Amino acid sequence: MDSMICLCSFIILFIFPSLSLIEAQASLCRSSCGDIPINYPFGIDDGCGNPYYRHMLACSDPGKLELRTPSGRYPVRSISYFNPHILVIDPFMWNCRDGDNFRPVRPFSLDTGTHLSLSPENDYLFFNCSKDHVIVEPKPIFCQRFPELRGSSCDSGSYLCKHLPECATALGGSSCCSYYPKAAKSLRLMLKYCASYTSVYWTTVGATAGSPYNQVPEYGIRIDFDVPVTTRCLQCQDPSMGAGTCGFDTKTGNFLCLCKKGNVTSYCKGTVTAVSAAGAIGIGVSIWLLKKVRAKAPVTCGVQSNENRLF
Repeated sequence: MDSMICLCSFIILFIFPSLSLIEAQASLCRSSCGDIPINYPFGIDDGCGNPYYRHMLACSDPGKLELRTPSGRYPVRSISYFNPHILVIDPFMWNCRDGDNFRPVRPFSLDTGTHLSLSPENDYLFFNCSKDHVIVEPKPIFCQRFPELRGSSCDSGSYLCKHLPECATALGGSSCCSYYPKAAKSLRLMLKYCASYTSVYWTTVGATAGSPYNQVPEYGIRIDFDVPVTTRCLQCQDPSMGAGTCGFDTKTGNFLCLCKKGNVTSYCKGTVTAVSAAGAIGIGVSIWLLKKVRAKAPVTCGVQSNENRLF
């Protein structure tokens, strides 16, 4: 009886979890959040994608994708993998509906230790800045007067200030100037002396007759990212080698190729995964134990009946 209890405990604790893990691998990594595709190097499930981007993206139940940064969580508008960048919306920034009613803002920031960076395609507009603390001048005139300080002025002659996207006259009589902060510290300092700010990025639209491409400004923040490319990940994703999904061990951070029947450190096709191997070993051990217990099974009056047989 004690042997039977031990055998059942072994099967429950070691065999069944292995088999369940094998079945779970096929749907381990979600490939989209709402209508936004989630591809390498990102993942919205732990262990998927590249560990450099672990926990950066979060997908809520209604299919809302958000980017986590030290300054908060921001809705993601889109992700481009061809020209790697993320477009996010900062709800605290000024928008056309605000007009000249400037709400309290908080500066957007990124963790400098990550593989994310603010794109040079962004332009930042600051509103109602104090001229006692901020140099607000048309940049061509200022640069002629003070060439050594050309990067320190907020350009009141900016094209975007005169042509606000979608709402050219929304500011009324409020002032506007354009400045690109070199670091989060300079952004915080600007907001100390300005009423609000917003970010505009330049996006390329399709070709038209006589013009190969058009640059159009839109509100939001463009964030560039690196795509760490490794031979193992390329092999893992190769359709001829099993079309696996690149991932990593959540405890060690080491590379794993996620396959339909388990995880491997190389590629899916023609491999025996660690999980399936464990399951096979476990099943073999359980059969050996069952036979061993059967040999010692009690019999009634020298006859093994349907009530006391094991097989």
